[in-house]
Amino acid sequence: MRLRSALAVAAAAGLGILAGAPSAMADSHRHHTQGTFSYVWTDRHGERHGAELVDPQARDCIDLPQVTGDNVWRQPADSPRNRTDSTAVVFSDEGCDGAHFAMRPLTGYGSERLKVRSVLFS
Repeated sequence: MRLRSALAVAAAAGLGILAGAPSAMADSHRHHTQGTFSYVWTDRHGERHGAELVDPQARDCIDLPQVTGDNVWRQPADSPRNRTDSTAVVFSDEGCDGAHFAMRPLTGYGSERLKVRSVLFS
């Protein structure tokens, strides 16, 4: 009898876990990384500026606003630094298209030669 009761409790607990699983999975699908991703961009006067993304959204392509959209005429950004807890994949074109390069979490970096317009965090 105790075995049946234990099985019933375990089954009920399992159903409770399964019932909560879809919402937990949905929450885990949309999460932010922790940390900053920085880069340098050049304005029309040739002045260089630093910019950063703080705790960026993971699994969504992020176009760097200073060098995409209405600003696509500008030179691509460069010198990216990945200080987030996720792998950052940088792309040469907006929309996470073109040549790409993966940057390690926390310590990934690129030189002025690495030209980027968008990034995707894992």
